[in-house]
Amino acid sequence: MNESLADIVDLAQYPLQSEEFRAQCKRTVDENGALVLRNFVKPKAIASIQDEGRKQQHLAYYTVSDHNIYLTPSDDAYPSEHPRNRLVSSSKGCITDDQIPDDSALCTLYDAEEFREFICAVLDESELHEYADPLSSINLHYAGEGQELGWHFDNSSFAITLMIQSPADGGEFEYVKDVRDADAGEMNFELSEKVLDGEIETEKLAMDSGALVLFRGKNSIHRVTPTIGEKTRMLVVLAYNTKAGVSLSESARMTFYGRLE
Repeated sequence: MNESLADIVDLAQYPLQSEEFRAQCKRTVDENGALVLRNFVKPKAIASIQDEGRKQQHLAYYTVSDHNIYLTPSDDAYPSEHPRNRLVSSSKGCITDDQIPDDSALCTLYDAEEFREFICAVLDESELHEYADPLSSINLHYAGEGQELGWHFDNSSFAITLMIQSPADGGEFEYVKDVRDADAGEMNFELSEKVLDGEIETEKLAMDSGALVLFRGKNSIHRVTPTIGEKTRMLVVLAYNTKAGVSLSESARMTFYGRLE
């Protein structure tokens, strides 16, 4: 089934080509570090993607890892309980770009020029490209009972996600904006420690099925709380690179996908 973008996205509510709408979205991202467009994808398209996800879930590669909030090796200059080295846990399943059906609404959305132009305008990027490797562009993540993403900062300047299926409970996206300034080398260990110790009130993003989320996570620490109940949390990451011909590193592919191709 060859669908158009209008079959998938509610363009009446979200006029992607409107300069006024783009500017409004950009202001929200700049001010809050996040933008949530609820019911961005139409119910019929979401139902189709959910069905695909359930049928493909047996192919998912599951990982459980302990890591620090910087997603880097430990630093012996600091104690093990220091925010620089303190370990948190993450666990999830993932199917990769090559396991997404070619006729999926996800592929239509990801490849749509109108969608990429909208993302570029909102995130102030000149261009966006798919990853050169066959695994990394579209990833569908599964979080079953008790699975979570521990506190961390992203290495990339932005993330684009689409909620496919919310769990019965739990699975909440929490963040604290602008904890560090990575480009300036200011890690703000003191505030990071307070976040890890649960002493800081967090922001939460409401992410129901069909919601598109743009998030700047390089300096804003964030996590996803454990899923509660038997209903699997399904979330798609739409990954672009600002340069053409770039592959995700081999080490990252082995870590996240368990294979290189």
